[in-house]
Amino acid sequence: MWIVKGTISLAVSLAMIAIVTAALWYAKLAGVVPHHPVFFYLLPIAAIAILFGMFAAMLSAAAATACAAFFFYDPVYSFYVANTLEWGDLICFVVLAAMGVKCTVDLLRPASRLPSKPARAQSWDAS
Repeated sequence: MWIVKGTISLAVSLAMIAIVTAALWYAKLAGVVPHHPVFFYLLPIAAIAILFGMFAAMLSAAAATACAAFFFYDPVYSFYVANTLEWGDLICFVVLAAMGVKCTVDLLRPASRLPSKPARAQSWDAS
């Protein structure tokens, strides 16, 4: 049963990335493409982290990076990115997405599963 649940979560998360990619592609065809299109993937990745957890969100971040490199950065329809500034966009996006996923998952963790305070911190609380 866990295989079906994992497959559904991955399918839904990749579908969300595909929807954002289609919307950005339509915007590119209309001539209103943003300067940094990869950052539009951050909100869906945060939603995926809330709904399905860290693994699905990190896989979605990798898929979003690949989609952005393939569809939006020159040369189009290639994973090669010619401009070093656009490489910086992709690297910044990967770091920001990883930090966002980690923070989101940690914020949603139940209080009973949080690590206990170290002994030194407890001694400061007592005084």
